[in-house]
Amino acid sequence: MFWSAEILIVVAIIWVCTKNKLFLFTNWCLFSTIFIPLLLAGILFYMLNPIVNLITKIKFGKRHRVSRTWATTLVFLLLIGIIVLIATVFIPKIVDQLVTLANQIPGAVNDGQKLLEKVFKQMNSQTYLKQIDFTQVTDKFSKNISGYMNTIFSGLTNGIGGIISAAANVVIIAVTVPVVLFYMLKDGYRLAPTLKKVLPEKHQDQTMELLSEMSHTISKYISGQMIECLFVGTFTAIGYLIIGTPYALLLGVVAGICNIIPYLGPYIGIAPALIVSFSHGGFWGVVYNIIVVLIVQQIDGNLVYPNVIGKSLEIHPLTIIIILLAAGNIAGLMGMILAIPLYAVVKVVVVHLYNIYQLE
Repeated sequence: MFWSAEILIVVAIIWVCTKNKLFLFTNWCLFSTIFIPLLLAGILFYMLNPIVNLITKIKFGKRHRVSRTWATTLVFLLLIGIIVLIATVFIPKIVDQLVTLANQIPGAVNDGQKLLEKVFKQMNSQTYLKQIDFTQVTDKFSKNISGYMNTIFSGLTNGIGGIISAAANVVIIAVTVPVVLFYMLKDGYRLAPTLKKVLPEKHQDQTMELLSEMSHTISKYISGQMIECLFVGTFTAIGYLIIGTPYALLLGVVAGICNIIPYLGPYIGIAPALIVSFSHGGFWGVVYNIIVVLIVQQIDGNLVYPNVIGKSLEIHPLTIIIILLAAGNIAGLMGMILAIPLYAVVKVVVVHLYNIYQLE
């Protein structure tokens, strides 16, 4: 009866809060303001912490080692150098290709309309299809495309306030993430001993072992995903350059980013490349693009992924697909990105607790 009453009270509180729009808005702003910088800083922490640990092991002299503060500073300088290199070399080219592609969209739509009209005329020449008025179909297609384009442009015009707000959030994140990351790299190693002192002596070793397994799982997944996305993006762009696909750098970046989503990412990433290659190279351009993506994905699936991420997650592909479908429906793109590592951590916790239960 006690637990039934507790559950009913919690559900009632949640229901009342969901009815209060101001409460939801305030807590969502607070959550997004704190969660996003911590999430980004945490991802960068798991990527850079092994480098900091490696630098702290370097000796100079007989007894002295590089302090963690200096190691963190050196890693920060290296990260800033990489960001400056990307901002000065790659970002301008990507923006230029993006602007050029946006300017060519109306021409590509007209080419697609002409191609459809040509196909429909050939189909209309067949005796069994003469009863269908394909002119109405092409006119309807043109009106729909024009309506979609007008909707997009009007949405962009009306969303100027949202763009300004998003830019302000980006500035806030750009300022807070480096500060949070610096202290996480500098003092993160102190968290485990401090937490161990707070825990009951009976469960100290078990809890610290569980936290170590969770940290190892997250670290291996995040580092592996970054390496895998970098590999896919780089070699996809190189492959597109070899076969002469326009906007190869931009399409390679899209393929690398989409590869964050397991299994479904490659299919999402190839879609823009197929559209561009079909409008410029026709049927054979599409075939060459598919061949490039297949080669890169085969190398990634058979060499990069097993060696970088390996079997540490131990999640069946069907389970991953079901998790992605559910997470995408609940939380959209962010849910699809975070669902697999979250599931892996929960699985580690459940398996660890089950093993403790069996031992006891």
